[in-house]
Amino acid sequence: MSKCGKLFGIGVGPGDPELLTLKAVRMINEADVVFTAASAKRNYSLALEIARPHMSETAVIKYLSFIMTKDKKATEKAWDENASRIAAVLRDGKSAAFLTLGDPTTYSTFGYILKSLKKVMPDAEVETVPGITSFHAAAARLNRTLVEGEQSLLITSGAYGGDQLQRVGENVESIVMMKAYKNVKQNNAALKAAGFFEKSVAISKCGREGEEIIPDLNELEKRVPNYWTLVLAAK
Repeated sequence: MSKCGKLFGIGVGPGDPELLTLKAVRMINEADVVFTAASAKRNYSLALEIARPHMSETAVIKYLSFIMTKDKKATEKAWDENASRIAAVLRDGKSAAFLTLGDPTTYSTFGYILKSLKKVMPDAEVETVPGITSFHAAAARLNRTLVEGEQSLLITSGAYGGDQLQRVGENVESIVMMKAYKNVKQNNAALKAAGFFEKSVAISKCGREGEEIIPDLNELEKRVPNYWTLVLAAK
């Protein structure tokens, strides 16, 4: 019986091609098959574009589409189907890389793939290769310290209007709010209520063409923020 291949969940960083780790470059180059998440409407992946210069000439690219729906059963079915496609490659004895922006363990599609793969192929060998997150890149771009000493950092999502911030905000000194393109007014209100608004800044497309730093979060309420927008805030 032939040996199964191995899956590498690889974080390719926040967008700047120079922020790929040496290990990520090596694993990308060694992969027989490269998987990447892409829109169901078009086969485009920023993560793939970042990794492409380091891919082997013989590597096969496979796009995985993920449906956008609130139907939990349909969503889980789609994840399982994508995991099954990866499992088929591994059972064929080939190594596979799943590319994800930022870090695979932080608000990443890889987390869902990992759960589904454990169902469809419990014995799959998996290695996660960490990547530089967008908020670390943003803090570095702004020369801004996130936490020091005994301070605490909350990493949360703005997708639901700052609910998490309202629950635990008083117990931390600094905040990273991902997905800050959604519910801008509610998120701003939550930041103000928790005392974080005055020392907040938004940045979109950090390290990429079109990068924008927005020091006044009120400006985000006057337009539709770019999808790649996050907020750094402190008391």
